[in-house]
Amino acid sequence: MRKLHLQITFILLFLIPIFTYAHKPDRSVVYLRVYETGGIEGHFDLGVEDLKKYLGLDLKLHPTLEEVEVYKEVIRSYISKHASFTSRYGEHKIAFTDEMSILWISSGSFVVSDFYLENMETVPDNLEVSFSVFLDENPMHTNGLGIEYNWKAGLINNEKIIALDFTTSHRTKNLDLTDTSVWKGFLAMIKQGMLHIWVGMDHVLFLLALILPSVVRRRSSLLGGGVGAVEDSGYRIWGWQPVQKFRPAFLYILKIVTFFTIAHTITLSLASLKIIVLPSWLVESIIAFSIGLAAFHNIRPIFKGRDWIIAFVFGLFHGFGFATVLGELGFKGENLSLSLFGFNIGVEIGQVVIIALIFPFLFLMRKLRFYPKFMVGMSVILIVISMYWMIERLFDVDFPLDEYLLNKLLPLAKWSGLK
Repeated sequence: MRKLHLQITFILLFLIPIFTYAHKPDRSVVYLRVYETGGIEGHFDLGVEDLKKYLGLDLKLHPTLEEVEVYKEVIRSYISKHASFTSRYGEHKIAFTDEMSILWISSGSFVVSDFYLENMETVPDNLEVSFSVFLDENPMHTNGLGIEYNWKAGLINNEKIIALDFTTSHRTKNLDLTDTSVWKGFLAMIKQGMLHIWVGMDHVLFLLALILPSVVRRRSSLLGGGVGAVEDSGYRIWGWQPVQKFRPAFLYILKIVTFFTIAHTITLSLASLKIIVLPSWLVESIIAFSIGLAAFHNIRPIFKGRDWIIAFVFGLFHGFGFATVLGELGFKGENLSLSLFGFNIGVEIGQVVIIALIFPFLFLMRKLRFYPKFMVGMSVILIVISMYWMIERLFDVDFPLDEYLLNKLLPLAKWSGLK
């Protein structure tokens, strides 16, 4: 029993960032355009929120171009120190053009800095790319390299696919300019889907709300008698019974999450194709609300015996949230279907991994006297977090609590090797 309590404590400590980190994972992107005879050019896209947070720039959430250009040299100097391109021909220095613009999307504003690479009289077959902006400041930050155009690889019509992704442990990678990158891009999208479900805290909390009651059942939904001594352990008060077998309960939660996947796949596709576009503040507010409603369902059932309804209905809105990653950052073109397919596979794998990690511990805990109180307590915490985020997103305010907690947790994340 003592060992089990230690395991439970470790899980809760591991989940602290999930309970407190309200922001979606940050990401910076560099896009390249490769020409057979004209060298390589592209642009860096850095989030305004990141520039404010990590470089201390005094910018609004949606700044004007004039306000950003005041910090042009600071931004470009920082990029030059954290990005590099080399090949067998030597170093290809980043030469910025006069062009700087603001990319306005629902998830925020991005500062776009255009550049070209020097020493590109002959385009190399391989390019070693280092891209580490904001990785030291935030171990959860991710960077990506997208290919807009590559004649040597047969990519045309402004197609954008993820060719490389960068993390704190993988800051430098090799880009094969002779490869079509279709398979590479597909695998990268799978990894992006897994990453976004793992560190997309609102999505993870929604899954957690669905997983918590997976090892118990409402009495009204069960046939047969009680479970002996468990009747006196507090379960009667809350109207639940612990499940008896592992496999049916595990398959049941997988079924619920599958409805979630089906739903967000539908809306992710519709949003990426620009068939349906909803305001970001509305989508993000509903996603926050979905966490609270799913958690409230654990305390007082809303759809008795039909938990899949919550997963499916709110999965539709989570799909619009995922679309921000794909549609609005420009990953589109002939490879859009592959990007969508790969991303959804990654999300599904990520969800199964989360379930596989959490469910066994919940199954071991299900007959303990405190489990009903634990589940209700966790659900109340989720409701509070849900309301906190919903107010922030609905009224466009930024409370300092989550930022304060994040700053406190970053040293812990670095210390624990979360890079």
